[in-house]
Amino acid sequence: MSRGLVAVIACGALILSLSLGTRQSFGLFLHPVTTDLGIGRETFAMAMAIQNILWGLFQPVTGMIADKFGAARVVLVGAALYTLGLIVMSGMTTPFELHLGAGVLIGIAMAATGFSVILGAVARKVPAERRSMALGIVSAGGSFGQFAMAPVGQALIAAQGWPGAFLILAFFATAIAPLAVAVAGRPETSGAQVAMSDSQTLPEALREAAGHRGYLYLTTGFFVCGFQVVFVAVHLPAYLLDVGLTAGTGATALALIGIFNIIGTYACGALGGRYSKKWLLSGLYILRALVIAVFLVLPKTELSVYVFAAALGLLWLGTVPLTSGLVAQIFGVRYMATLFGLVFFSHQLGSFLGVWIGGVVYDTTGSYDSVWIASIALGIAAALIHMPIAEKPVARLTAPRQMRA
Repeated sequence: MSRGLVAVIACGALILSLSLGTRQSFGLFLHPVTTDLGIGRETFAMAMAIQNILWGLFQPVTGMIADKFGAARVVLVGAALYTLGLIVMSGMTTPFELHLGAGVLIGIAMAATGFSVILGAVARKVPAERRSMALGIVSAGGSFGQFAMAPVGQALIAAQGWPGAFLILAFFATAIAPLAVAVAGRPETSGAQVAMSDSQTLPEALREAAGHRGYLYLTTGFFVCGFQVVFVAVHLPAYLLDVGLTAGTGATALALIGIFNIIGTYACGALGGRYSKKWLLSGLYILRALVIAVFLVLPKTELSVYVFAAALGLLWLGTVPLTSGLVAQIFGVRYMATLFGLVFFSHQLGSFLGVWIGGVVYDTTGSYDSVWIASIALGIAAALIHMPIAEKPVARLTAPRQMRA
């Protein structure tokens, strides 16, 4: 692999590391922020829900812009919005400011610096035979960010309080901007991909995807991923406090999810290049449901929490290289950022409901148990819905090959 491709993969991974790692640490702020501002967990959860739904709504838009003009401009705007959102959060005193900073500004910033834009840029530059592994490496960057930012975030809260911690995180967010250079340039495909995809317009690509049952199944299944991971990321630290464990245990759990997800995401990307992606996705969702079910029935000790975090980490974002890889495999890479952005919108709908319902259920019942049980049921449903997906490329991509034969 050339140095240029290595640089694209490395910078893409670092962008996701900063972007996803920072927002994944927000669960550590739930307890101190709600306590100091005198608000309920539902109010904090609503800010995270707004963030996720706007991330999903704007993801297809940023994907379309990146597909047309390149990813660098989109990432630069995202870095600026991310920094501004964290600055607003550092000085917030009301729910409105929480919803503006954490919800609106960072939600839009995530759409500009998140998976669809970055993975789309990487997928177009990497040869097809190495694409699944490259997507796995870049996706794992977000996991490294969670591993690194969870203990950093907890240390900053302890040393500076949550306002100072958000201000320092805003400084970290500015580092996203220079990394955008690596994904600069107009979108290009190469060789046969150009011949097979250049004549297709964006509306035609959207109609093609909307008429493909496998695409609809992927979109539905990704909803479950969003519901599960964002509920856990935001509410797990507070849940552990509720059962008598410490804030440090929550931070360590998030860090373990991050470090083991590096392994899991890379492994899913590598396996997706050799085996059926849909069956890997089905297996992943079944294992998630099993891990959550076992955690619910075990006594809540530091050991059981850390084992749960490590096991869930192996299954955390492995869905991303497999799902995005299937989109590229079935439809090609020309409009991948847009098409995966629409799939990702479903993920964010799930995220919205997972984090918000978690807050509502807790404030209403004083327990998260029903949301944990819903996560198990949804995991089983997601495993089933991926099974009938047809993984072969659409006829538009295979016809030229057949004609030459």
